[in-house]
Amino acid sequence: MAHRISAGALVLREEKILLVRHHRTGRHDFWVGPGGGVEGGETLEATAERETLEESGVTIKVRRLAYLDELWSDTEIDVTANPAESESIIEANWFARDQLPSGHLFPEPLRDRFWSDLQTGFAAPIKLPLRRLHF
Repeated sequence: MAHRISAGALVLREEKILLVRHHRTGRHDFWVGPGGGVEGGETLEATAERETLEESGVTIKVRRLAYLDELWSDTEIDVTANPAESESIIEANWFARDQLPSGHLFPEPLRDRFWSDLQTGFAAPIKLPLRRLHF
């Protein structure tokens, strides 16, 4: 089984979170913080910083790890396609908590738990339950 290590960023500005929309008609449509696969010997922090700039044009400096999210899939992942040529980002935007987009949103805690976790400061990364990736 191939493994892919990725890092994403939860970027906040004026109490709004930066999200990018991945859309491919008939395949997937979801919002997520900018992120992607680790390249070479990159750290998770360097990956999140690079991916945020590539996907949104926003320059960031990572402060801490927030969540560890493990996903699995029945389909084979092409770990050599990094960055993926089939990138399907169609927009990026800032969202207040009460204005988050409907539909699929990742990571799952963004709709509720994230905002209280943010108040406590993420003293240590929070491990999320193992989930199956559906697309």
